[in-house]
Amino acid sequence: MDKPICVQSEVGKLKTVMLHRPGKELENLMPDYLSRQLFDDIPYLVHAREEHDQFAKTLQECGVKVLYLDDLLKEAVESAGVQEELTWEYIREANINAEGAEQAVNEYLSAKPLDELIEIIAGGVRKSDLDKVEKRHLVDYTDDKYPFYVDPMPNLYFTRDPFMNVSDGVLISRMANEVRRRETLFAKYIFKYHPVYKWVPKYHDRTDVHSLEGGDCLVLSPDTVAFGMSQRTSAQAVELAANRLIGERTGIKQVLAVDIPKVRAFMHLDTVMTMVDVDTFVVHPNILRTMRAFRLTKPDGKRLRIEEYQRPVKEAFSEALGRPIRFIECGGTSEIDAAREQWNDGANTLCVAPGEVITYSRNYVTNRILRENGITVHEIPSAELSRGRGGPRCMSMPFVREPITR
Repeated sequence: MDKPICVQSEVGKLKTVMLHRPGKELENLMPDYLSRQLFDDIPYLVHAREEHDQFAKTLQECGVKVLYLDDLLKEAVESAGVQEELTWEYIREANINAEGAEQAVNEYLSAKPLDELIEIIAGGVRKSDLDKVEKRHLVDYTDDKYPFYVDPMPNLYFTRDPFMNVSDGVLISRMANEVRRRETLFAKYIFKYHPVYKWVPKYHDRTDVHSLEGGDCLVLSPDTVAFGMSQRTSAQAVELAANRLIGERTGIKQVLAVDIPKVRAFMHLDTVMTMVDVDTFVVHPNILRTMRAFRLTKPDGKRLRIEEYQRPVKEAFSEALGRPIRFIECGGTSEIDAAREQWNDGANTLCVAPGEVITYSRNYVTNRILRENGITVHEIPSAELSRGRGGPRCMSMPFVREPITR
């Protein structure tokens, strides 16, 4: 039987991918709390869904099977009969302050069918959804203006971050920001209870101490994985992941650790560089001089060796891949275009086959340059989706890619 997870590159023909169609969680964004939710603006849900549906349609037209996060969670919970367990774990991790509210939220959720429960888990619980909870303590009065008992998960449509599939296994993320940590509950239940995916090897777990997020993981080849050390992934987590991944079971021989600026504009490695062909990357040019790369290996099969490359990052990637590579600059030679299109995720492409990518239509300069360099580009609309600060790669989690043949 074919393995349910098989990801040995960034560019092998994409066969199966997982998405999350934006839901009511976007309608629970409020201007006063945007920074708390890691958003800069509020997408309009109706148009965001239309754009996301076009993304899914484009994938299907490229021959990709599209799975949905909500469906996988539902199948896992139904198969194992763990709806009550999921409900209580969700409530426990919500850190509800008001006395009596936790029980009230549990009663509210326990009465819901599974489909609606999953929608609420993503969307959050407004105080107006429940009958008024009696105020008993000072915190009940001082926290009264905040409109939610449980926060929404508006970042959930960026399915790349809560876990990452590498080789035949999965690394479940430890999210850097508390507001996103409950997103990994979906991954926990899928990879613990789903009849297809519960057998998948796990190389990192949501309970690990150090933050590690999927946007910082690039599977360069069957034997090489790159991790960004970014605003949201720590050096300690990269070292731990390398220790677990390098070995005979995975076939991974080395990990490249890439140090990038710890700022929101470059929150993950895949916001500044992605692979668009077996020898080609699209890269934000403004940070190339500041990036450093380290090579992690196990020469004796046991202990990690860490070596800093004393050469430019391009040479480090070329050596790791064993071939000359080229960097295509996001936004081209214009400093203005590069900054604008990187902010709009021009460097965050999703490769569906070698030399074939999906991009946002708004990044017209980068898209033109990609085509001039022989890359096939499928553009999707992004007026609303881009407000969440993530591109096509951020919105997708590959489950199966074909092996590279060239």
